Parts: sequence; C-alpha cells; structure tokens
Amino acid sequence: MERTVPYTASEEVELYLRTYYSLLRTTDAIQIRTLEEVHSGMGSLLHSRARGEAPDMSAFVYALLRLPDCVRYVEEVVLGQSLSVFEQAGLGDVTQWEKVSARARRRRCFYNKEKKLMACIIASRSDIDDIIPLLTAYQIEWNKIHNLLRHAPIEVRRANLGGSSSMTWRAHQELAEALNMSLEDLERWHSVWGGDLSKDSDFVARLQKVREAPRRFRVRLLSGSLIEYNRATDAWWSNIAQAVPDLLSHPIYFISSNTHSLANILSGFALQNKEELQAFLEQDGHEQLLEEWHQIQAQEIPSSEENFLYYAFKKYLQSPKGPEVFARRNEHEAACGIARVNSEHFFDVDAQIFPLSQLNPAWLDPRIAVGDEDLSFLRKSDALILNIDYPLGLSAYNILTEVAEHVGKILGVYVLGKAATLNGVIGDVMIPYVVHDEHSRNTYLCPTAFSAADVTPHLNYGTVLDNQKAVTVRGTFLQNRSYMDVFYREGYTDIEMEAGPYLSAVYEMFRPKRHPIDEIVPLNNIPFDLGLLHYASDTPMHKGHNLGAGTLSYYGMDPTYATSLAIIRRIITLERKRTQE
Repeated sequence: MERTVPYTASEEVELYLRTYYSLLRTTDAIQIRTLEEVHSGMGSLLHSRARGEAPDMSAFVYALLRLPDCVRYVEEVVLGQSLSVFEQAGLGDVTQWEKVSARARRRRCFYNKEKKLMACIIASRSDIDDIIPLLTAYQIEWNKIHNLLRHAPIEVRRANLGGSSSMTWRAHQELAEALNMSLEDLERWHSVWGGDLSKDSDFVARLQKVREAPRRFRVRLLSGSLIEYNRATDAWWSNIAQAVPDLLSHPIYFISSNTHSLANILSGFALQNKEELQAFLEQDGHEQLLEEWHQIQAQEIPSSEENFLYYAFKKYLQSPKGPEVFARRNEHEAACGIARVNSEHFFDVDAQIFPLSQLNPAWLDPRIAVGDEDLSFLRKSDALILNIDYPLGLSAYNILTEVAEHVGKILGVYVLGKAATLNGVIGDVMIPYVVHDEHSRNTYLCPTAFSAADVTPHLNYGTVLDNQKAVTVRGTFLQNRSYMDVFYREGYTDIEMEAGPYLSAVYEMFRPKRHPIDEIVPLNNIPFDLGLLHYASDTPMHKGHNLGAGTLSYYGMDPTYATSLAIIRRIITLERKRTQE
C-alpha cells in the first residue's frame, strides 16, 4: 500500500547508529570515547546537555538506574546472544561470575571482578541500541564530574571527600555549587548512590572513586547475526514448552505485560492475606502507608484497596520474611494451576501460564466480575493465558513469531507496557489505533479490542486517552526535539518501543509473506483479538521529566492494574461466548 506518511528519521540519529554499528563490526573491543562526539551531536531529548560543562544529572541518573552498579569498576563490556557465544569467545562459563542487574532495566549480566569485565546477554539489536547510548551517557557525565571534583576548592574536597560518615547540610550545598548542579540534583544522585542523606559513607566512597579516575569503557560485540538472535529465542521457547507442554495443543491468549499484576489478580494470594499484610505494615514502621490504608478504608481518598494490598505485598516480599512468603505464594498459585517459568539461562524474559479452567472464581480480584456475574463457566474452558515479562524492542517480534509457530490456536494478542506521552501526564493510559514503527518504517492501522470505557472504571488518578497514534522508536536515547516535533505535528503522542515489532509479527501470523517495509499496513480481518494498552511513565518534551528524574512508585500501580483488569475482562467476555458456542 502506498505510503502517505514520510519517513522522518533524524540525520543526527542515523549518523550515530551508522557510527556504532560500523565500529562494532570489528572483532576487537571499541572505545566508547570514539562515540562521545556523535552522541552529543545527536541532541537527544534524554541527554540534552551532553555538550555542556555542567553535569546533566537527569541523563546520568537515568543511566545509573539502567546499568548494573558494578559498572563503575568495569573496563570492558562484552555483548552476546547466548552462553555458548561467550564460551566460544574464550570467556568460559560466565554464569560462574557474579550475577549483576540494574534497578530499572531487565538484562542478564555477569561481572568478573578480577578482569573488570561485564558480560551481557542480548535478545535483539534493540539491546545494542539501549546499551551503547547508556554507556556513552554514563561515561560523559562521570568524566564531567571527575574533572569538577579534581578542580574543586580544597576546602570542599576536605569537607566532602575526607571519609567522614556524615556530611553537613552546608557541605552538601558547597559540593553542589562546586559540581555546577542544584542541591536537588545532588540529593537525587545521593538517593540513587548513597541512600539516606544522614549516612554518607557509601556516597563519599563513590565520590572518591569518581575523583580518582575517568571512565574509559570498551565494548565488544561477539556476534551480531540474525541467526544467533533466532537461536537464542528458540532456546528460550524450548525451556517454556518443556515446562508446560499443554501450550503446544491448547488455545492461547498471549499477553505481554509484567510478572506481578496478572498473578495477583488471578491468584488472589495477597487479598487472601489481607490481615497479615496489615500487621506487616504496622510492625515494620510503614507509617505513611498505614495512614493511606486507613484513609482508603474510610473512603477519604479514591485509591483502590486491592491495588494498595498488592503494593504492600511487594514490600512484604522484600522483607526478611520474603523467602517464606515466596514459598507460600508458589503453593497457592500451584493450587490455581498457575505455572511460572524463569529464563535463568537465557535472555531475561520470564513467563507465566494460567489455565482458565483451574482458576478459583472465589479467589479472583473482585473487580473482575461485574455485579453478581457467575464465572463458573471458566471450568469449561480449555484455553491458557501465556503471559511474558515485556521484552525490549525488536525481541518482541522474535518472541511472538516463535510463540505463534509452536502453540495451539492463538485467540488473542494483548500488549501492555510503559510509554512516553507528548500530550498527557505520568499515570495516563493511552490506547493507540495507529502505530508507526521505526524498525520496519511501516505505519500499522490496527483494530483495537479496548476503548476508554474498558479502563476508566478502574483508573483512579489518570486519564484514559483512546484513539491515539503511537510511534515505536529504536531506543530511549535515539530521539531529539526536531525528530519528536515532526511526529507531534502529525498527531503522534504515544512513544514506546515494542508495539511496532509485535504488529510486524501479527502481520505474519495471518498473511502468507514477511511483513512489508515502508508501507501503510491495515490489520483488519485478523483471525484473533488484538489490543494495545500503554501507560505513561515519561513526558520527554518537558525538560528533565523522565524516569531518571523519579519513579512511578505506588501510583504507578494504578494504570498498571487498570489496564491488566481490562485485558482479563476482555478474555473472560470472549471465553464466555466461546464456551457457549
């Protein structure tokens, strides 16, 4: 179909991509410093002050949260698609190294302290488009702070780097001034690196590390072939199919979301242990949460009691009683037929399988049923829900095509994930009917299973924006203001990374050829249900307002559970009709 929307990729972004992919073709490690100029010249919205002398703390904190903490010691990062690729490169069994992870990015990584080497398992080209800009931004900002600390007044260095376990408020203020940053930025950095402001020993030690030496990362790509990505995806799927063979013959609803919301909604474990969770909050000193709990019960605020209990349950799992609670939860879920399949030896995408016939209607989240709706018909269902922890970028295409090739009949495909919004606020829900994919350059016109009315009843704080237009970008750093302005003028307000690859796979699930390139592609008449739901976690057109500047915290659960409930309600509606027929 002839295109009517021009391809709008930024020349600066394209130059950056061409530069690091051409460099990564070498069999040796490349120096990140060779990318600093082209990275800065891109004018990334996430790193708008890359060329300034003052640190860009939003970009630095963003990178800190998405790279393992050990990266401050790392000299070389090695990327590969599977454990065998690392072995063939002479690195041995990297699983014997220290397992490390980032707080805000799921990626399986291992750290060799002696060699100052970090190995990362990548699932697709999108991982490269994520890791390279993260390392470059980290190095640029580290080195800015390194130079500022070296030239800071001697009094500031003595007050802040002298090894004291506590820094005065005045010392913090002087340090912020010496580093050309606001006190707020310093405190945000401190909270990521040093915890409580009254306990500075860790933060001081890390400041000393920054002053000691600049960062000079090297990166090596072991294999960038499409075959290796496909092989890694095949191994990931074989692990799941071996654990739950029923997937190969039963009808399937495929969901890409997370590993907590559907399990909480469909198992009811947290709701069944309401008194225990309340006792935990009382005994563990969560005064602020307890106050909100009492306000919810008194109906003084609109927060959901169920969502609050799910959040308290997450905190409970992180407490010293966590291992024992994990074991009880697993037993409870097994009684519902729920299976969890961890991807311990593959790229980091876990899976869950929910047999609808084995779910206990009495344990389900009460918001699933409308009024006195009888859900006993689910016992007649032969369908399974396959839920995966949302992947990154192009790996979504690899995963869905792999699943579609091997499972029984696909009844529905539902994608729930985070996105940036150009017209809303953090916590809003966006439902797109048009998706422009920067990977295939296709513009997909997709029928959607959801409208605002399906989500609004369960959303307490945000707004549901349906009839939106989304653009799937190649990486979080790979947009600049001129690039975004073009899409904004065309009415694109939903920015994310997975919808396009998923829709390319959807096209191949009902058409007899590979997805096209650079076309407008209508997805009408597909033989299964399709729904896309995004909740806003970033507002990139507002300076500094990204996930480096804060987290969704408890209020992030409001859109997550509102959209999860909409998906489950949709599946139940379809299953009622299917079992009757």
